This record gives sequence, C-alpha cells and structure tokens, in this order.
Amino acid sequence: MIQRYPIDVCQPDSQDALSRQITWHDVPPKLSVQSDKAALKQALAKQLKEQDAVLVAHYYTDPDIQDLALETGGCVGDSLEMARFGQEHTASTVLVAGVGFMAESAKILSPEKRVLAVHDEATCSLDLGCAPEDFKQFCAAHPDREVVVYANTSAAVKAQADWVVTSSIALDIVRHLHAQGKKILWAPDRHLGSYIQKQTGADMLLWQGSCLVHDEFKADGLKAVMSEHPDAQVLVHPESPASVVALANVVGSTTQLLRAAINHSADTFIVATDQGILHAMRQQAPGKTFLAAPTAGESATCKSCAYCPWMALNSLEALRQRLSQPGPGIQVASDLREGARRSLQRMMDFAAAQQSNLRVSADLAEHSQQFQHVGAA
Repeated sequence: MIQRYPIDVCQPDSQDALSRQITWHDVPPKLSVQSDKAALKQALAKQLKEQDAVLVAHYYTDPDIQDLALETGGCVGDSLEMARFGQEHTASTVLVAGVGFMAESAKILSPEKRVLAVHDEATCSLDLGCAPEDFKQFCAAHPDREVVVYANTSAAVKAQADWVVTSSIALDIVRHLHAQGKKILWAPDRHLGSYIQKQTGADMLLWQGSCLVHDEFKADGLKAVMSEHPDAQVLVHPESPASVVALANVVGSTTQLLRAAINHSADTFIVATDQGILHAMRQQAPGKTFLAAPTAGESATCKSCAYCPWMALNSLEALRQRLSQPGPGIQVASDLREGARRSLQRMMDFAAAQQSNLRVSADLAEHSQQFQHVGAA
C-alpha cells in the first residue's frame, strides 16, 4: 500500500521557497535577428573549441542551445545521457545546459574535469522540495526501508540513498527490490512514485514532491485536445498526475517518449511533458505533427504552461557570459561525491546489465513490453 509522509514534514516552506525562486529569475529574451544569432553561435563554437569544452544540453532547453550542442560535437539528451557523455568525452571542460542537479551529476561522474553550469541559478522544484536535512530525518524514521531517490535531487540527497534512479529504469529497479521482499522509501516525486507503486505492487513510502511543469497538466484539458485529434497518440511523462497518465498511450521518460514519436506509425502526437522536447521530436520525426498537452482545465493555474522557468535560463547569451567568466565550476565535497557516486553507479551497472540482454528492433509494437521500461531517463 502507498503511505504518504505529511507534507509539512517533508517539504517545510517548500512552496514559499519555490515562489521566491521563480520571482527572482528573469528569463532572458530571445535574439530576434537571425544574423545576430548566427554570429553569436559561431563565436560560441570558437570559444568552446579554444577552452577544450563540450556542451551537453537537456531536451527541455532552448532549441538554439540544443542545436549548438549538436553542431559543436556535444550532445542533447536526458540527465543520465548528459552525464555519461561528459564522462566519456575527451574534453577537459563540460558545459551543462540544464539544471543544477544535472551539473552535479556530471561532476560526480567526472571529478577530474571542470564542470560548468550554463546558468548557476537554474534549479528544479523537485530538488528544492527535498532538503537534505529534512530527508535525513525522513530516512532515520524508517531505517527498515531501501532508500531509492530520483535523479532530480541534490548530491547531498543522493549520498543518503541506496539507489539513484531515472524515470526509465525506476520500474525495473523497484521490481527487482520488490522481488527481494524489500520495502522502499521513495523520493521526491509523488506522481512518479505512485505510478511505480501501481505498476509493481511494491510497498513504497512516498515523499510528497512534484515537478512544477508536470504537476500542471490537467486531464479535462487533455481530453478536450484528444477529442479534436482522435487518432493522435498521447505521450505522457510519469511525473504527471495519475489522471493524466491514465489517458496515455505511452508513459515514459524523455528518451522513451522521443523514441515512441520516432518509431510509432501514427502521424499526430499529443505530448505531456516540457515543450522543449518538441524541438527534438520535430527534428527526428519530420512530417509528423506534435501538439503540446494543455495545462489548462479545472483548477489550473498555469504556473509553467509546460515550460520550466529554470531550463529557460539556458540561453545563448547565458552561455556567452559563462564562457567569458567560467570560474572554478561545480564543486562537490568529497564525502558527498563518493556517496552519490556509489548510488549512481549502482543504477548504471544495473542498467548496463539490463541492456546487455536487450535487442530492440525498429518495430515499436513488436517490442512494446521490453521497450516501455528500458532506456535513458
């Protein structure tokens, strides 16, 4: 059964902290003149090369940043792929266009490299709502449980965990632990945790966090769009509310949703995740139509309108400023780094073992059961 720890214990002042963060951050304006953009991208590419730096960007960042990453030999991916790519690349400096926990993860896996966040104030509502000291008390109150934390957490939280998971591998890992008879303490996203509990039947105690973007999707608004496009496939990230997940044809991580968009025979998709991923979908599945799922509907506040305000801080201008004044980069204390690396590496080893036995063809329907829960986050 699902148990829910009281919100006032799990997230003290979290809503106030979140509101202050959004108030402080001003999203930079986009460059309106194409020639200015082209000149800036050319200058940034030169600086990246001169500083022996590689740019890794998340699917949720601005299309200009995503394009520059690919044009300069970097990568666009999910948080795990970004960290893996930075670890394996020969560059001595890794520029992370994403949010804080992604840059921390890159540093944890590549301690010998200089890791720079494109924007220092880009953070995550899940990270903000899971303070390390509060999480420590939560764990101490339930010492009989295996601690499993989502990647969207700080290094200080990861260091307290037995496992770090991404949204794609979480189901497999929880099934593995459930088969061993283990009870699980899960943090921080309550929607993802509830989805996993429902799929696995595991005994899970849930921290009550949520993603600012995905929490805004509304089932009634989604149903209205579905009625206008009855042949469309609905792609939903499991950080969304259960009522939205229940309407999905495919539930999965960013990479899984992208693969579904590429491989499925449908020509129209309604996508319930940050709209930044639509750029990659349109690039990799040309000729198909992608519609953003609405955040409108009963009780909607549209805090996000399916755009993360912190991901939006990763602009070409922010990258220019970072390359001009790089500074020492991300620092993670050695004790936290070792603890977080251990839990991260355990997930990566598990994922590698799973992948070694998997062979997926381009036919999504033929391999749907295997495909649904395997891949990067």
